[in-house]
Amino acid sequence: MQKIGVTGGIGSGKSTVCRIFETMKIPVYYADLRARRLIEKDERIIQGYKKLFGDEAYDAGILDRNFVAGKVFADPSLLRRVNELVHPVVREDFKAWIAIQEADYVIQEAAVLLESGGYKTLDKVILVSAPKELRLSRVIQRDRIDKERVKERMKNQWTDEQRRLLCDYEVIADDEHLIVPQVLNIHNELIK
Repeated sequence: MQKIGVTGGIGSGKSTVCRIFETMKIPVYYADLRARRLIEKDERIIQGYKKLFGDEAYDAGILDRNFVAGKVFADPSLLRRVNELVHPVVREDFKAWIAIQEADYVIQEAAVLLESGGYKTLDKVILVSAPKELRLSRVIQRDRIDKERVKERMKNQWTDEQRRLLCDYEVIADDEHLIVPQVLNIHNELIK
């Protein structure tokens, strides 16, 4: 079974593209959502977070995201350590998830698939791209946050130019290109 990655910057349209694949009965593993669950359920991550941030990182078993974000913002080296803690557990969870899937291929959707090196275990990677201004407006509307906070998040991500170097396909999710035909073309190529 082929393992296909879907990645792109914040607000690029990754979730939209993945929902289209799901309508074609292709299983999608949402790595960022699974990571959020694992951060509160996996004992290795919980103990690692407590070691990094202290017991106050969790309140009644729930991660205090604002507390952790404040610590990481104050010390960017903590982000690398958090990723080193979380990404191996997510990769392990993905392998277990694949084992119970029945399809020609599966998709792993992750914002930092390339940055984390997670793409190395996949067969192909799809980049979802959109112009920066469109991405900005999508995230402002979706997350109800101001433009500066979105720009701050974008600043910590790779550019589409950097991503293209490691991707096999690209879906352009702007106001000029139809998304469904692009996804269908990729799907048809993957099931050959």
